[in-house]
Amino acid sequence: MDTVNGQSEPRHRVAVLVRDGLLPIELGIVHRLFGRAVAADGRPLYEVVTCAVHPGRVRSDADFDIVVDAGPEALATADTVIVPAAHGSDTAVEGRISAELRAALDLIRPGTRIASICTGAFVLAAAGLLDGRRATTHWDACEQFRRLFPRVRLEPDILYTEDHTGEAPILTSAGVAAGIDLCLHLVRRDFGSAVANSVARRTVVPPHREGGQAQYVERPVPGDGERSTGRARAWALDRLGQPVTLRQLADLEAMSVRTFTRRFRAETGLSPQRWLVQQRLERARQLLEESDLPVDRVAEQAGFGTAASLRQHLHRALGVSPSTYRRTFRRDPA
Repeated sequence: MDTVNGQSEPRHRVAVLVRDGLLPIELGIVHRLFGRAVAADGRPLYEVVTCAVHPGRVRSDADFDIVVDAGPEALATADTVIVPAAHGSDTAVEGRISAELRAALDLIRPGTRIASICTGAFVLAAAGLLDGRRATTHWDACEQFRRLFPRVRLEPDILYTEDHTGEAPILTSAGVAAGIDLCLHLVRRDFGSAVANSVARRTVVPPHREGGQAQYVERPVPGDGERSTGRARAWALDRLGQPVTLRQLADLEAMSVRTFTRRFRAETGLSPQRWLVQQRLERARQLLEESDLPVDRVAEQAGFGTAASLRQHLHRALGVSPSTYRRTFRRDPA
């Protein structure tokens, strides 16, 4: 038993189910990000174990293989199961999985959280786990996915999904970089924004990209002679507690509102309004975790104006109230 958040409790166990053709980077993402999540006293918050249907040598899509010690029995002890993509001999992209892989998935305990990275969603869909649920996968595989699995509510243009319609949540993500976003989202879900932001800083990746952001950002870097919206974003971040209008942002970049909105979405994958709400939610979560400010003051400083508005946005994003979020993730200054 390890001490986590001041209490004696086991670490959250993450099992990564790999198959021949695995992408080493996707396996590395899971180990790196969850392995960097630590409590205030430095103790690890997660235990990550890699497993395979057949323990032993597992072929990668690179010029090296990996050796996996754990078999499918590891899935039966997991709190979270993650299924990365596999290339080459992966029959899941044809809509079918082997009886052995299906039997391995059947070992997952009811109530266990399940997630996939990239085309790992094909495995979950072929096993029937995504029927009637929201899901996404790599944009280049979406047409095939939709054809093979018409009962899945495919959302092809976003970074990751989180579906709670069953007894346990199932999450899916797009390509490799979206796997980073998904893992950070899970850390944030489990242990709060401060821990997730610390993981992001130590890994030198952006701390948060909303799941609903577009998979393909048209022009993250402006072309020669083009204006960026970066100055307006920086200005807004310095004034989250104040009213910020689209006209103000556009004027800062000397653009019309229409041109600014189009350029902003091309650079960030989000509308200015949605981006601003996302930044204000991050600020509110930070204040709830790290300060003793009353909820109405948190709402003011984050730019939501009223506690009711903050409550509405936080519940829509996370399904909890500000007070519940604070009780769950409050950082003890001692």
